[in-house]
Amino acid sequence: MYSSQLLKGTFETIVLKLLAENNSLYGYEIIQKVKESSNGEINLPFGSIYPTLHKLERNELVTMSQMNIGKRVRLYYTITAKGRNKSAEMVEEFMRFARTMIMLLRPS
Repeated sequence: MYSSQLLKGTFETIVLKLLAENNSLYGYEIIQKVKESSNGEINLPFGSIYPTLHKLERNELVTMSQMNIGKRVRLYYTITAKGRNKSAEMVEEFMRFARTMIMLLRPS
């Protein structure tokens, strides 16, 4: 697993990318998909997922809707058109960053 310090700057990028691929997910589902997709290498903390989702909602990158599942209310987050554009930008920026880091850290 990677350190939380290393992952901190990538939460929004990860969440938006997942929502772009799946359109609508709830918080725990996002955490599980990240864990599955990374073969258990990345575990988004519960304490980080909802503040990230709320920030994305404030920035109009996602919308939130409630669904009653039995006696529970589940909050689903859906990516907006603005969020799709931002996701593509953030993924491209991260890919450039990763290539730069590989160049910097490659043994000489």
